[in-house]
Amino acid sequence: MKVIGEFLDGLQHYGFLQSALIASLLVGVMAGLVGCFIILRGMALMGDAISHSVLPGVALAHIFGINLLLGASLFGILASLVIGFIAEKSKLKTDTSIGIVFSAFYALGFILIAQAESTANLHHILFGNVLAVSGSDLRSTVLVLAVVILFIVLFYKELLISSFDPIYAKTYGLNTRVLHYALMLLLTLVTVSALQTVGIILVVAMLITPAATAFLWTNNLVKMLILAATFGASAAFLGLFFSYTFNWASGPAIVLVAAAIFLVTFWIAPKQGLLKFK
Repeated sequence: MKVIGEFLDGLQHYGFLQSALIASLLVGVMAGLVGCFIILRGMALMGDAISHSVLPGVALAHIFGINLLLGASLFGILASLVIGFIAEKSKLKTDTSIGIVFSAFYALGFILIAQAESTANLHHILFGNVLAVSGSDLRSTVLVLAVVILFIVLFYKELLISSFDPIYAKTYGLNTRVLHYALMLLLTLVTVSALQTVGIILVVAMLITPAATAFLWTNNLVKMLILAATFGASAAFLGLFFSYTFNWASGPAIVLVAAAIFLVTFWIAPKQGLLKFK
């Protein structure tokens, strides 16, 4: 109880800790929401690729002094387009094209960041440093969360149909390609927003783990979205608590909590947990 009291006392007195908590919760919610559609579409590997492919965009945005969201978004969409082009124009399978593009973009970004920044800053980009979140970071994160929620609300029916039955979605007349790239753009925005909290390397865990945990609890998409956002926010809160209390790195702490929640769910979830309850 003493460590909990110290953490709550720190929240009352330290502005940086308040900002870190708000940013972590926002990222946890938005990652959970977008992650639901990522795992339902079987796009976990694509999520990993996009999250790493934004690195050169982040580097160039810093070098030229432009907005990180803009630079990263351009490279996220570019990576998605290149992956699709290689898969369509060759006999290679999609996972192969993802591996080629993902590794190339990530290597380029690593070199650019290493040239433009110090090793410490590179470490923060890769693994996150939520305690250094700024007011502008918070504002951009709130904006991205608003965009994510608005997109899901406006295109819920289209996302539902295309996620569960893409063939019927095409027959129904939906432009599944445009929807796919819109989702990739959302994925890119969430990735950039998560730079300060969990970093590029670990953001895919926050995209997949809370959503996968929610999937084990329900077959209803609305309930799954709510649960994924809740699990993501819970992991963010508890992860920040452990980070502050035990001086752990914030990103890994948040991801480990998310994984722990998944492991508990894996055993007890009524939908398909190993210990099924009637």
